[in-house]
Amino acid sequence: MAEQHGRAGGTVVAAGLAACACLLASGCTSSGAAADDARPADPVGTLHRAAEALVDAGTSKARTSMEMATGGTRVTIRGEGVYDFTHQRGRLKVLLPQDPAGQTEHRPITELLAPGALYMKNRGAGVPADKWVRVDTATLSDGNLVTGGATDPYAAAEVLRGTRSAKYVGRTEVAGTEVHHYRGTADLTRAARAASPGGRASLAAAAKGFATAEVPFDVYLDDEGRIRKVRHRFSFVNGRQEGTVAVASTTLLYDFGAPVDVALPPEDDIYAGRIAEE
Repeated sequence: MAEQHGRAGGTVVAAGLAACACLLASGCTSSGAAADDARPADPVGTLHRAAEALVDAGTSKARTSMEMATGGTRVTIRGEGVYDFTHQRGRLKVLLPQDPAGQTEHRPITELLAPGALYMKNRGAGVPADKWVRVDTATLSDGNLVTGGATDPYAAAEVLRGTRSAKYVGRTEVAGTEVHHYRGTADLTRAARAASPGGRASLAAAAKGFATAEVPFDVYLDDEGRIRKVRHRFSFVNGRQEGTVAVASTTLLYDFGAPVDVALPPEDDIYAGRIAEE
């Protein structure tokens, strides 16, 4: 991991989810006139409204996954937790992979997500066990879409506000729930302009910092328009190697209405020292 100084802190090199099997079966659940009748008239407009549907839902549980192939090794980081879409706050426990030799088992990182900020505990050597590291997400070149090893669930939804083109693939299932599958491309610059005040600066940073502002995605909405699963494919330039790195980030949302209480740490509990490189 990169070196970090104080509140403007550094980078947790991220990774995502392998392509989901349901993409291979897309469009196979219906055919003919019935399928045509079920097609939304405006897929782009539907996806622009997906973030609002989550706010209306209030809360949910979440699972996240990031995958990145680098140096011939495929690295995957997984997370699990809860999210309050009304207040744009969440809590995730993020599990880092073992080192390539399989000898080092990392402690889970606890992450608190808030508008414009990422708080991490167990983040890096030299940080006291009872202290948090705070990062201003607008200072990150990816706006924390990949840095923390998990895409903030509401940020993942707000990326869809920048949808430029989309098509309706068909009905399928995610975790036993019938959903509508859409595939398209979003533009991070457009997403930043349409984002909520708390997410605007971070998405604008990502639009400038990624190798391209275009983000291909697959998303699955339930009958109430809520995201059940979304998979983004981000591209960024890794300073340690030539060319771009592709990251697949997947967010799964379920158990809407689950109790969520996320309290941010007080200032005295935030570590202001140097984070050792990992």
